Amino acid sequence: MSMNVTLNAEKRTEAGKGVARKLRAAGRIPAVVYGQGEPAQPLSVDAHEADLLFHRISVENTIVDLEIEGENAAVPTLVRDVQVHPFKPNILHIDFYKIEKGVEVEVDVPLVLTGEAPGIKLQGGRLQQIIHDLPVACIPSKIPDEIVYDISGMHTGDVAHVSDLDLPEGVQPTIDPERTVCLIDAPRGGSGDDDADEEGDEAEGEDTEI
Repeated sequence: MSMNVTLNAEKRTEAGKGVARKLRAAGRIPAVVYGQGEPAQPLSVDAHEADLLFHRISVENTIVDLEIEGENAAVPTLVRDVQVHPFKPNILHIDFYKIEKGVEVEVDVPLVLTGEAPGIKLQGGRLQQIIHDLPVACIPSKIPDEIVYDISGMHTGDVAHVSDLDLPEGVQPTIDPERTVCLIDAPRGGSGDDDADEEGDEAEGEDTEI
């Protein structure tokens, strides 16, 4: 299951571009937490702490417990949006979504392919992974770290669909089960080219008979 991490946050009462610039100049990132029918609460987090955290977790499916200054208990959240500077590796703003124990949420979970497919190793095919992050719905305690699919039985021309994935109990995909997860293309110069060569040979034979 997905891990929980902690991030310290401070409340803020002012908003606007000028305030955001001052916060960033002071080494902090403007943020907001919302959800569960409550008004959005403006916050700020330490830029260095947030940057280190986001480099070691999967942002889409990790529960972040916000330790908000002045609050008695941490607020469990999911990161819903991270705004980044267009040409600098600086985080500009973070949206946190407040979650509740036992209440279903929707998250994107990394999809990892494993194993050696005969269609690649023996038949010279090429693997194409179409879905890299699978949208699923589940309660927070059931959020997977990742979803693994074994391609060991796949040959050229085989296609794996969302319905072929072995998902943990209580985790349901939120996209069409017939969506393609991955496939193995036939090698170039395969059967199509052979057919063309055979047609050419037949044509040459006809010319000879004439």
